[in-house]
Order: sequence, then C-alpha cells, then structure tokens
Amino acid sequence: MGSTPRRAPDRDEDLTARARIRDAAVEYFGQRGFDVTVRAIADRAGVSPGLVLHHFGSKAGLREACDEYVRQAIREVKTEALTAHEQQTFLQQMAETEEYSDLLGYVLRSLQSGGPMAAALFDHMVEDMEEYLAKGEEAGTIRPSRDPKARARWLAANGMGAVTMLFTLHGGGPDTDFRELLRRWKRELVLPSLEIYTEGLLTERTMLDAYLLYVSDPPEESR
Repeated sequence: MGSTPRRAPDRDEDLTARARIRDAAVEYFGQRGFDVTVRAIADRAGVSPGLVLHHFGSKAGLREACDEYVRQAIREVKTEALTAHEQQTFLQQMAETEEYSDLLGYVLRSLQSGGPMAAALFDHMVEDMEEYLAKGEEAGTIRPSRDPKARARWLAANGMGAVTMLFTLHGGGPDTDFRELLRRWKRELVLPSLEIYTEGLLTERTMLDAYLLYVSDPPEESR
C-alpha cells in the first residue's frame, strides 16, 4: 500500500500553537525568571520542546518574541489611555488592571535580570512611550515637552522604578502574586501620580527657570 499523504500544516493551528507557547513563556518567565528551561515552558504550553524550537528557533528567540508581544500590548493600552478624552476609557482600564499581571511580571523579571536584553527592552519601551506621548500631544491630552526623548526616558524610569520598589519590598521571589502587586499599586501610587501629572507639584517656576538659565550658559568648572 502507498503511504498516506501528509496533511499540510494548518496555518491557524500553527499560529494558535505559537501564541500559546508565547503566552505560556510570558507567564512562566514572569513567575520564575529567565533561567527556566524550554522544556518547562513547553510543558506549561502543553506542547513538545521541539515545537517551541520550531516556532522560535531558540530560547533567546522565544524571549525576543515575548519582548515584542509585551511591548505591543503595553503600547496599545497606553496609547488608548493617553489619547482618550472620556473618563470611561480610564475607568475601564483601571477595572481591568489585573488582567495585565503577566505582562507586569515579565517586565519586572526582565529588569531584575539585567543585561543587554533587559536594557534593550527598556530602551524600546522608552521609544514606544515617546511615540504614544506624541499621539497624546496630537490629541490635545498631553502638553508638549522641550525634550520629548528625555521626558519619555524619565517617565519610563520613574514609572517602572515605583513598581519595581513595590516588587522588591513586597515580592521579588518565585511565584510573586503580581495581581496583588497591581492592587497595591492602585491603592498606594495611582492617586499621587495622577495628581502630579495632572495638577503639577511646584507652585512657581524658580527651579525650572534657574535650570534653563544654567544649561544655556553653564558656569565654567573649577580647575
């Protein structure tokens, strides 16, 4: 008898398997860090290690795909929040905050691990932030900046630094409850951050004007 022809791979199944592996990797990397094995991720996704390598080539390739997915998800949420004029968009996002716990865990583990890939992820997040802040300016919801790149870097560092502090003080270990971490963030940090971003902190321009004068004509350094 002739052999039965092999069925061509189903493209939808292929994409579904790839997405399932990626989602399992984002979750497991966030829970345990980046020392977890390809086999552990495959078990989590309910596939073989060979299928993981088929889709991503290597563990590093899988991590790059996770980086891009996490960046895209954050970029979409932030763009929607910063360009919307109605309260309902923000209220809905606040209600759905805990759904992003896997993304938060992944970013925090990446920053915790350090190294070139963590630095690259942060730099890309800064680029994304500059982009959606610019869209906010176009929509009239964000004030212009004298230095958009520097503002984006400061906001990214400040925002992630605050959450990293909570992570360090109230989690940090394997199987951290990132949903609880997000609940703590909402209780402790959302109000003061929105007050500062919306109403400002300083009541006069003394320090800003002094700094602008300084950078336009800095004093000679003492020798």
